[in-house]
Amino acid sequence: MLVIALPMMISHACDTIMTFTDRMFLSRLGPEMMNAAMSGGMTSLMMMTFFMGLIGYSTALVAQYLGANRKHTSPVVTAQVFLVILVAYPLILLLKPLASRFFVIMHIPDEQLAPQMIYFNIMIFGTIIGLLRTALSSYFSGIGKTRIVMIAAILSMIVNVGVNYVLIFGKFGVAPMGIRGAAIGTIIGGVSGLLVLIAAYLGRANRLEFNVMQSFRYYPQIMKKLLSYGYPAGLEFMFNFFAFNLMILIFHSAGSVTATATTIMFNWDMVSYVPLIGIEVAVTSLVGRYMGAGDTALATKSALSGLKTGAFYSVFILILFVFFTEQLVLIFRPATGSDIFDQAFPTAVFMLRVASIYVLVEAAIAAFVGALRGAGDTRWSMVASVILHYSMLLVSILVFKVFHLSAEIAWIIVVFLFMLFSVVFYLRFRSGKWKKIRIVEQNPEV
Repeated sequence: MLVIALPMMISHACDTIMTFTDRMFLSRLGPEMMNAAMSGGMTSLMMMTFFMGLIGYSTALVAQYLGANRKHTSPVVTAQVFLVILVAYPLILLLKPLASRFFVIMHIPDEQLAPQMIYFNIMIFGTIIGLLRTALSSYFSGIGKTRIVMIAAILSMIVNVGVNYVLIFGKFGVAPMGIRGAAIGTIIGGVSGLLVLIAAYLGRANRLEFNVMQSFRYYPQIMKKLLSYGYPAGLEFMFNFFAFNLMILIFHSAGSVTATATTIMFNWDMVSYVPLIGIEVAVTSLVGRYMGAGDTALATKSALSGLKTGAFYSVFILILFVFFTEQLVLIFRPATGSDIFDQAFPTAVFMLRVASIYVLVEAAIAAFVGALRGAGDTRWSMVASVILHYSMLLVSILVFKVFHLSAEIAWIIVVFLFMLFSVVFYLRFRSGKWKKIRIVEQNPEV
């Protein structure tokens, strides 16, 4: 678990640092720029969530073929993913005008809307990079070689932070580009990480061991498996992210003060949660591998190991959120004085302290969801997760639009819902129904 999970935690932490640093840099230009990057970036990500979820499921499929001692079939799965991306990218670009209209409907403040549109319009063209990185990262995660994913993420982070610093503030003779430079720098960083993954995938060692060069073909049986088991993961990611993004936009529509407090809190929440995705991926990979080998006992132990690893990490985050709350919020103080930030400060502190309560809950959900997905129990996971996220969205609507209550009350209820649903995922895992699912048959043709 640690061999696979730690590199994935580090790689996802690097992605977190990239996003976090962008927003921290932009916060120096004013809260509106920071808020615009968050909403614009999340909306561009939302546009490709279905395909990212579908593609991400290839981790489990690759792992199951590896566990079934049919490793030459693993890159064939990735080849089908590349075909999916060829269809996905044009569709994402076609949906671009809908997002622009969506910003207007949500009544985003004018001072935030213009830079948000600039950021989104650049980031949407870089979605192809995210899709390809997800495809190759899923392959290496599936075969257990997560170190290369970590190396790619570290390089991407270094390039992104450096280029963004130069482009946003205008250093070394470059004219300052503000939020436009943040978007361009993010894309450049993503390209650098993608090149590392491509080099490793087409490298001699991987080509020979997994017979990669013979995998570039359409294989209908494997494509059917990818779509059949992957579409619930894609729908889950899409519906959940849409609900989450809409919830944030509802918080933002409550005014610049609430938007600033929410952005600061969710920036730190991202720091706490995103590395847990690495544990979820590791659990998915190991459970998939052992389910492919028919060893449900080791699959169960893998899930519990993921739970212990996540708990250890989350205790550290909990201490950070409880005892260093004000210092964490002050990191986003603008370079010049800001009344908006000063008014948002106490709300951000309160929300961040409440977030510490469900850090351990997030670790539990990551482990159980990883196990269910690795085994192929994707449809149940989709339904339960979607209900959770739309419950949070409904709470946000009722609190802000119907009862006109505070952001603090909305956040308390959202955290309570997370705690409630962690029990639901545990009960599903404990039922053992996922152990009866078989994706990879013994017939070598499929």
